[in-house]
Amino acid sequence: MKRAHKSLLRGLLGLGLLGLVLALADPAQVLSSLRQAQPAWLLVGLLAAVASNAVSAIRWRALARWLGSEMSPSEAQQWYFQAMGLNALLPGAVVGGDVYRAVMLKRAGQDTLASTWSVILDRISGLWMLGVIGGIGAALCAGPLGKALGVSPQWLAAAALLGTLILLLLPWLLPALLRRLRGRGLQWLDPLRAVSERSDFAVQLAAQMLASALVQILSAAALAAGGLALGVWLAPAAWAFAIAPIFLMAALPVSVGGWGTREAAAAAALAPFGVLPAAAVGTAMVYGLYGLLQGALGALAFGVPARKVGASES
Repeated sequence: MKRAHKSLLRGLLGLGLLGLVLALADPAQVLSSLRQAQPAWLLVGLLAAVASNAVSAIRWRALARWLGSEMSPSEAQQWYFQAMGLNALLPGAVVGGDVYRAVMLKRAGQDTLASTWSVILDRISGLWMLGVIGGIGAALCAGPLGKALGVSPQWLAAAALLGTLILLLLPWLLPALLRRLRGRGLQWLDPLRAVSERSDFAVQLAAQMLASALVQILSAAALAAGGLALGVWLAPAAWAFAIAPIFLMAALPVSVGGWGTREAAAAAALAPFGVLPAAAVGTAMVYGLYGLLQGALGALAFGVPARKVGASES
């Protein structure tokens, strides 16, 4: 199957899933919920979403420089928000924008391997901290989640905490793992091996942890503000849990801008806390609109990505 056909299929699958979720949630109720959104909370959510991605760009630049790829602060912000525009418009969720960032670094004369790893590790860093925060949220919300899943809250809390601990420990094992792989002809691991042997590895890893935590906290705040705009009031722990399935599903390369997968995950993740499907789907759609607005604003502020790059990603 040609790449263009695969992209079209992904887009249709995402839109089909979004249509199914809307149908199950009752489109009239979703629309009514969106019409009653409070503008002040919508603005708070948008500002939190913008701040989250601005911090993400700073985190990516720090990681790229650590790996040996140089770019200015303005270039990092420009390429990151342009990539967001591609993510919002192209089938494949975050994949298109990630490829774009790596290509722009390479075009700027930076090492191909280091540029590629900077984007891969930046994405992994975000997903890793998303899992950590989601695990902590699941442990704190073990009561309603256990009831919804039909499992013991105590066992669920213990499993969530154990999984979170394992996630926290994994990055610190990277140097030992790379040493075991030395001499096996895996040259594509050279940038990772080089930084893992540096004396500032622990400091840089801790800095990435803090930056990723801030990114996810701001993203959770954006999602929660979107929910508050629609009258969805939940404890912070509930939002901490919910962002994991919602954002992970939105990142799957099976839709356009996460539409469909994000709304389906929101309906499932927020149901244990008594949130009706219409309100949950509406909250996810508001968060999706934040992404569209940021992509549009990024294009206006920094210019539209070159057609050659965009075509290579689709």
